[in-house]
Order: sequence, then C-alpha cells, then structure tokens
Amino acid sequence: MVAAAGRDGRVGRSGGGGQTNDYMQPEEDWDRDLLLDPAWEKQQRKTFTAWCNSHLRKAGTQIENIEEDFRDGLKLMLLLEVISGERLAKPERGKMRVHKISNVNKALDFIASKGVKLVSIGAEGKETMVEILRLETKPSWCLLSCFCPSLCLSLAEPAHFALFCLSHSWKDGLGFCALIHRHRPELIDYGKLRKDDPLTNLNTAFDVAEKYLDIPKMLDAEDIVGTARPDEKAIMTYVSSFYHAFSGAQKAETAANRICKVLAVNQENEQLMEDYEKLASDLLEWIRRTIPWLENRAPENTMQAMQQKLEDFRDYRRLHKPPKVQEKCQLEINFNTLQTKLRLSNRPAFMPSEGKMVSDINNAWGGLEQAEKGYEEWLLNEIRRLERLDHLAEKFRQKASIHESWTDGKEAMLQQKDYETATLSEIKALLKKHEAFESDLAAHQDRVEQIAAIAQELNELDYYDSPSVNARCQKICDQWDNLGALTQKRREALERTEKLLETIDQLYLEYAKRAAPFNNWMEGAMEDLQDTFIVHTIEEIQGLTTAHEQFKATLPDADKERQAILGIHNEVSKIVQTYHVNMAGTNPYTTITPQEINGKWEHVRQLVPRRDQALMEEHARQQQNERLRKQFGAQANVIGPWIQTKMEFHLTCRSHEYSNNTAPLSFSCFSLSVPGMPWQLSFLGCDHSGTLGPEEFKACLISLGYDIGNDAQKKTGMMDCEDFRACLISMGYNMGEAEFARIMSIVDPNRMGVVTFQAFIDFMSRETADTDTADQVMASFKILAGDKNYITVDELRRELPPDQAEYCIARMAPYNGRDAVPGALDYMSFSTALYGESDL
Repeated sequence: MVAAAGRDGRVGRSGGGGQTNDYMQPEEDWDRDLLLDPAWEKQQRKTFTAWCNSHLRKAGTQIENIEEDFRDGLKLMLLLEVISGERLAKPERGKMRVHKISNVNKALDFIASKGVKLVSIGAEGKETMVEILRLETKPSWCLLSCFCPSLCLSLAEPAHFALFCLSHSWKDGLGFCALIHRHRPELIDYGKLRKDDPLTNLNTAFDVAEKYLDIPKMLDAEDIVGTARPDEKAIMTYVSSFYHAFSGAQKAETAANRICKVLAVNQENEQLMEDYEKLASDLLEWIRRTIPWLENRAPENTMQAMQQKLEDFRDYRRLHKPPKVQEKCQLEINFNTLQTKLRLSNRPAFMPSEGKMVSDINNAWGGLEQAEKGYEEWLLNEIRRLERLDHLAEKFRQKASIHESWTDGKEAMLQQKDYETATLSEIKALLKKHEAFESDLAAHQDRVEQIAAIAQELNELDYYDSPSVNARCQKICDQWDNLGALTQKRREALERTEKLLETIDQLYLEYAKRAAPFNNWMEGAMEDLQDTFIVHTIEEIQGLTTAHEQFKATLPDADKERQAILGIHNEVSKIVQTYHVNMAGTNPYTTITPQEINGKWEHVRQLVPRRDQALMEEHARQQQNERLRKQFGAQANVIGPWIQTKMEFHLTCRSHEYSNNTAPLSFSCFSLSVPGMPWQLSFLGCDHSGTLGPEEFKACLISLGYDIGNDAQKKTGMMDCEDFRACLISMGYNMGEAEFARIMSIVDPNRMGVVTFQAFIDFMSRETADTDTADQVMASFKILAGDKNYITVDELRRELPPDQAEYCIARMAPYNGRDAVPGALDYMSFSTALYGESDL
C-alpha cells in the first residue's frame, strides 16, 4: 500500500473537506484499468501479503491467501491492532457467516474511525485485496500512511537523492540502496553503484534487506525495471518496511546492550553451575562404580589370582584414586567460588540438584574409603590363608623381615627431643605426625600377631627350624613392647609442651589484641596533639580547649591499660623462665614491642603541655580577630545591598546566554554564603544529562563564578564548610547536622575545614552515578518488545546476539496476560529473576 501518484508524478492530497483534487481523476481511471490486469493484481497480492506478514509475525501468525485468510475478519483485526498499537473490539469466535461478517465490519469501522472513507466496500462483498483497500478520499495506501506517518522519503549523504515521484524515483534502485546506506553504511558500498544498471541495484537492495534487515522480498527487480510506470502502492509498501526496520534501531540497540550485560553475568554463573553439576555427577558416578568393585569379596583358588587382585588394588590407589581426590577438592573450591560470585552480583545462592551437595559428595566419599579399607583387609587375609596352605614358613620369614625393616630406626626416632625447640605450630605438626605414627603402629599390631600365630602354627606342625623361628618371634615381640612404651612417653612429652606453648600463645594473642588498639590510640593522640588547627571564632578555640581537657582526663586510665599490657608480656617471660621453654621466635600476632609502647607513651606525655601552650596562644589571637570581624561586618552591611542588585543583573544576562545555546540544558542552583553577613550570592550551574563528569562539574563551577571575589580559598580551588553546606542545600539535600557531618567526613577526611575541588567532584560523581536494576532491564525488554507486555521468540532473536537470545528463550516463562498471543514470553518475571527477586 503506497502513495498513489498522478501520471505527471505529483502526489495527490485530499482537501480539508474530504474532496479530492481534480487531477486525481485520471489516476483513478488508470487504477480501474489496472484492476483488469492479472499481472498487476498478482503483484499487488504478493506485495501486500508480504507486508501483512511482516507485521503479523509479531503476533506469531501469518497469511498465505488474502481472500481466504482475511475472510473471517480475525487476522484482519489482528493486523490492524499490530500496525496501530491499539485494541479493537472483541472479535466473534463463531464459525458462522454472521460471525465473520461482524468481524470484518469491526475492522472496517476501525479504519473509518481513523479518517479513512471506504467506498463500495462491505463485509459481504467480494473480499479481494483491491476491494478491501480501495479508498475514496485518501490514496489507496492510507491504511499504511495512517499508522506509519514518518516515512523517510528524502535521503541524506552520500546520495543527495530526493524523491519526487513514487514510481520513477525508485525504478533505478538507487533510492532503495541510498535508504539502506543512510542507516547501515556497512551493508552497501553506494559509491560503486551505477544508475544505468537498475537491475543490479534493485537486487542488491532487496537481497541485503532480506538477509540483514529481516525485510521480506515483496517485489521482483525484473517487474520494476520492465514496467514503464511501477506501481506506487507496491513501492510504498516496500518503503514502509524499511521505515519500521530503522525507526527503533537505536532504542533497541541500547536496550539490547543493557540486557546483554546482565545476561552475561547470569550466563557465566550458570556455566559455573553446569560445570559443578557435571563434575559432581562424574565424581558420584565413579564412586558408585568403584564401591561394588571394592565390595566384591569372591575368594580365589590360586595365589596367582589373588596376587593379580592385589596388584589391581594397588593400581587403583596409585593411578585411579589420586585424580579423583583432586576433583573432589576442586569441586569444593568451585562451589565456594560460585557462591561468592552470586552474592557479589546480587543473585540468589546456588542450590545443587538433589544428592549433589558438597555434604552428599563427602558422605559418598566416606563410604568409598570405608569399602576401600575393608577390601584391603580382605585381600591381606586371603593372601595369608593361601600362604599358610602353600608357603607357611616362607611367609613367616617374609613378614618378619618386613616388620624388622619397618621398625628399623623407630626407637631412635621416638627418643628424639626435637619438641624442646619447636614453636606451637611445629608442636602441633609433631603431634599430628605422632598420631599418624600411632595409627601406623596400630596397623602393624596385626602383623606382629600374624608373625606370632604363624610361629605357633609352625610349632604345632613340628617345623624343623622351630627354635630359630621362636627366637626371632620373641625378639620381634620384645621390640614391639618397647616401641609401645616409647610411643606413650613421647606423646606425654609432646602434649605437655603443647599446653605450655598454647598458654604462651594465648598470652601473646591477648597482648596483641590490647596492644594494637592502645598503640592506635597513642598514634591518634600524637596526631591530634600535633595537628594544626584552623579556627575562625572564639567559640571554636574554646571547643578545642574543652576537647583537649577531656583528653587529658583520660590519661590515667590509659596509663593503667599500658601497665596491664606490659604485665601480660611479663607473664610470658615468667613462664619461659620457670619451665625452661626455649622460645623459637617473637610474638606472631603483632610487631608492637613493650619498648615501642613505652616510647610512644612518653612522647604523648611530652606533647600534652605543648598543646596547652598552642591553644592558649590561639585563644588570644581569636579574641583580637573577633574585634576586627565585628568592624568588617558593620561595613559589609552597607555595601551588601548594592552588590546584590548588580548580581541579579548579571544572572539575568547569563540566563539569556544559556537560552541561545543549541544543547539541551537543565539548571540547578548553588548558593555561596559568607558567615556573619546578612546576604548570599546565588549562581546557576548547568547539567547536561543528570550524571556529570569532572570536566562538566568544573565547567558548572566556573560558570557559577566559583573563582570570584578576593577569597583566597576559592582562588586555590577550595570551598569552606559553610559555602559547601549552602551548595548542598540549594541542590535539594535535607541538610541536618548529622547528615552534614557524614558528608564532611567523606569530602574532608583530614578535618581541614575546607572542601577541595577534587573532593567536591568525587562526591557529586558518586551521588549521580547510575546502576543497573531489575526495573531498568525490564524497561529495556519493553523497548525491544515494541512497548508490549510480552516479547516473542522472533523479537529476541532479531534484537540480541544468538547465544543470549537462546538463553532468554530457554528461561522465559510463557506470558499469560489477557493480551497474550501464541508463543508470547514473560520478560517481566525473567527480569526480576535475574536479580533473585523471583524464581525462573
């Protein structure tokens, strides 16, 4: 549906009274002739069908045959709702002819309500495309232009191309190519196009539009080139599709970028979740496969078969189990890392699927190790059984040799006194090592008993070398008893030393906990006592004097704390001397020594009288300044009104200058007041976007006259407290004392009484900073959805990168609102779920 142009190329317009111009009549005669042309009607049907489908697909449907698919009026009403953005009357859902006629009449009534007068068109007529859309008082494309009023009919650089006739201006294809190049210059090299090759130009434009702009091919290049006067309706319909493709590109791109940023965080987190789930599943599956193997205790009849089982078990421990131990550790690390990332990105905590929690994996692992221990014991028992049957004597010699090899050097090891010079951490390590040895010793108990049992059996079988076997067995048993006694003795020595070192460690910790804050207090006191002060009134110096007196009143209690801290250190020294503990190092919790504490305490005591003297001198100086200040105030009250009048004139002139600027500006008021004077100066500063960078703040302050007057602070880029307070109040801050004190602690952490330019910029930048929220993501999706309450799969795939589009499609719930269409997705619940406010 496009604008009908006269034969001379002029576009007809309807008058205000609904009467058409006289020169429109020849075109109407020409249109009547075209109605008899089957080729023209086929082209019209193809073009209009493609145009209808380009809109209907937004609602998840399409048409194939205009007469049949529009006959019941349902899709015709849906088309009008999509292109107008308005709701029509509720359609009839019956299958009878009366229901279909009612729906078509509702569609025609809606078209008429938009100022379009329909001639010779009724719901019961022959519902061809031309009859439905043929109009009297407007061109036949008015349905299109009524809902697409901003068609781009003039093109910018590089084409220098203006359209005067809708048929001839598009015939060489340069118009279509220029329209694409204007908005997407990377798609077409306009400089290489030739006006004398219209077929190539048209095919290039149509192919690029279909491939990259999602605009269906509505016309064939051959039909346009081979026709003396191409049909304006078909051309205008095609051009309207370009308008729709480009009109929302910028808003959609901004919205898509915001969504992509948020989705990237979720995709990364979900990838970590998937990795965790897969690693957990693989590990649990391996445990489930391994436990039955370890629980298979079918006995073997030969020593060779049992030896093979033993070798397989050793391969399991040496080759198969270590990587799984690493996987288990990595799984716990990944779980903790993922939970931290979710918390920092304001997402809900990760809950693994049932049976895959870290605790579940630990339980399964415990079952594996229990089965492994049982399997190992069974293997040893089976080997013993077979060895007793075949090589009982050789087994005795082997076991005796193995045991003697293991005990070699153990007695010397147990008699070491390495704990006497060890630190607490080293003692604990020695204890753990000793516990491991005790476990190892207990494990060898079974071997000793086996040696004795074999010797007894050999005696019962009247083995010829029983005397030597018995002697060797007795020696092993005696050595075993000695190892047990030495083990117990070493444990007692280690535990006794551990208790002493733990006592010292607790004292060290208590010393550190009390020494650190006391040291900080002394450093703060020294800093305060040496801090230069800037005061302007007697009241201020009196306040400093009062605070100093209060500080001096705390010195006796501070001295008691110092003595208590030193007492802790002395107690450590007493324990070391009493129990002859050989300390391997200094206090591990702090580097603050008693000597350092005493030195700083002495320095504080020396600084107190110096501060007394400085306050007394400043008090005398402020008394002199107060007299001068009163004299200045009296004179300022005389000159103040005159300055106020001049400044108002200056502001009026400046506001006119701003009004002539082409950039959009908003204004905020800053007030600078002089303490002790009954007047203040007000200035206007501009804000381009609501979020100002440092250069914009600086420009605003300069325009405010921030460097005016003879105030030395303002000339050096600093503002005093009262000026800063007035500035904040003028910008809308609710400035109570507590709030102002909080802000001053940020912009003036050193308590200098002034606000530097950089501190002012940093504070305002933080105050105006923007952050992404669930509402902002929801608003971005609403833009991509064309202001609908739902979004479709096609819209997501069209506006977002492929991976993020599929991510949204897989997770968005179906939309169930009253205005839902087939396949509609609920982007609102999805947006809130991204921030953990609901469940996906």
